[in-house]
Amino acid sequence: MFVLSNTASVGNNFLAELRDAQIQQDSMRFRRNLERIGEIFAYEISKTFTYVETEFETPLGAALVPVPAEQPVLATILRAGLPLHQGLLNYFDKADSAFIAAYRQTTKDDGFVIQKEYVTSPDLTDRIVIVADTMLATGRSIVLSCKELLDQYKVKQLHIVSVIASTEGVAYVKANLPKAKLWLGAVDEEMTTKAYIVPGLGDAGDLAYGTKE
Repeated sequence: MFVLSNTASVGNNFLAELRDAQIQQDSMRFRRNLERIGEIFAYEISKTFTYVETEFETPLGAALVPVPAEQPVLATILRAGLPLHQGLLNYFDKADSAFIAAYRQTTKDDGFVIQKEYVTSPDLTDRIVIVADTMLATGRSIVLSCKELLDQYKVKQLHIVSVIASTEGVAYVKANLPKAKLWLGAVDEEMTTKAYIVPGLGDAGDLAYGTKE
């Protein structure tokens, strides 16, 4: 598990702005900061790939450059995950993409269940798959989504990217997806009774794209 806030880097500034209630009022900046975090994670994840030395012709000769042996597939959970997905796509610009529609549905007892509407994906057999979801609260939606993909395809590597996670959510993902590699911006200790991370940053989807009915 890689946690960005445990390292001294400019990434902490982007995390701070994402949490700042005043800066959050600028939805364009909020989306851009999510995108920046995605770019940082793309760079970090790329270090785990296999590389092959490839010859390229320059105007003055030939140069050997190590390049990735394969491209990943980038999957995201709509809608909050879109800016994070875009950040990953900015760096993995030759990657294929998959999209998952999942959401919380409140029950009569004030709890909730995770509803999954659809998945659209290329063939993930023997591919590196990176799944982006901005908030990892209970971990149920990311586990449900990943298991949907793993049931259909024999994925070679699974990476999960989230900006803010809860300790409970991390434990749930580790228990249910033990082979997944977690890439997290920060891990917070608490959750409310409605499964919002504290201190967290609020509703990432609403902050990025406006409130919903």
